[in-house]
Amino acid sequence: MSLWKRTTTLAALNQMSAGCLVGQLGILFTRLEADHLEATMPVDSRTTQPFGLLHGGASVALAETLGSVAGYLCTEGQQQVVGLEVNANHLRAVRHGSVRGVCRALHSGRSHQVWQIDIYDEAGQHCCAARLTTAIRNG
Repeated sequence: MSLWKRTTTLAALNQMSAGCLVGQLGILFTRLEADHLEATMPVDSRTTQPFGLLHGGASVALAETLGSVAGYLCTEGQQQVVGLEVNANHLRAVRHGSVRGVCRALHSGRSHQVWQIDIYDEAGQHCCAARLTTAIRNG
């Protein structure tokens, strides 16, 4: 059984992201399964800090993007999702390539949600563990 209440495609999610921060950072949704959502982000001049490492804020932007979109997919009608709190533990430096975020629900209730977003480098090593709490607003 699918977690999602809304029907969408990867193409539609990527189209929705064009022209905003998500698109500017090169975030691409790559996988939409019944219980999780995945996206990639390049590690390049858009997402690194002055010392050549993936910027922690870019990792948080990837995490919040995944959690917010997953939250939206768990709503229906005119409901909206807003972020309440995000935290991240940066576990490993990344210097090049891309990272992949995997978002899974820890809690998806009627009024709030909690999302776990794990970010991995190209070698599959865990580089960031993030958690996003969202609230559901009735439009």
